[in-house]
Amino acid sequence: MTADRDTLPRPPVDLIDSRTALFLDADGTLLAFADDPAAVAPADGLMDTLDALRRELGGAVALVSGRAIAGLDAIFHRPDWAAAGQHGLERRDDKGQLVTVPVDEEALARLRATVHAVAAELPGVRVEDKSWSVALHCREHPRFEAELARRTPEIAAAFPGFELQPGSYVFEFKPRGMDKGVAVAAFLAEAPFAGRRPVYVGDDLTDEHAFAVVNERGGASIRIGTRTPSQATFTLSSPADVHNWLDSVKSRLM
Repeated sequence: MTADRDTLPRPPVDLIDSRTALFLDADGTLLAFADDPAAVAPADGLMDTLDALRRELGGAVALVSGRAIAGLDAIFHRPDWAAAGQHGLERRDDKGQLVTVPVDEEALARLRATVHAVAAELPGVRVEDKSWSVALHCREHPRFEAELARRTPEIAAAFPGFELQPGSYVFEFKPRGMDKGVAVAAFLAEAPFAGRRPVYVGDDLTDEHAFAVVNERGGASIRIGTRTPSQATFTLSSPADVHNWLDSVKSRLM
């Protein structure tokens, strides 16, 4: 089901119980956006809430992000958590085993050089190098968004092993065939996530793949903000609203 208007209900607190597998996006969901992607930090009390939820859910909590896993660890300081980084290009299971999708390193080097050349032409546009993917950010200078929207598909067409993933003031190039939905499906095939009802919380276009997967599995998808259309079944307004809702969920479970 796709929502064409902002008519989605707020998720009830009892949406999450001891049989839930909880998947959480980072930027725009747990973390408020910043002009510099490196200049973010969890809000006060958030990690205590997440730690408590993870205990109550038997470890079935995973971060699913466009950031690299190393970047997630630098922000959240939970290197023992299950996590998917770079839209699933790298995935760490509950036992700490890291799986990385093979990438054509020569093509990636040429793509990286092309992306840096574009950024050099557009002062203030940032390049985020995530090791296996690379992105152009224009949140600080949104006037460049239309120009990047025009040029980035041309770049993607020149690198057939990669695909363009647009987001909120970001245009990311990642190896073809991997997305957050694939990562969530892989988690749901293994402990401690297997056999649980999935709930996914995310804000961006990149999260729609995961929304589709959890909806197909009888779970629930929660969109942050008012972006439409969306496959989400519930909505929350902002990262601060996410924090308040998760606090309420924690209070109910404990």
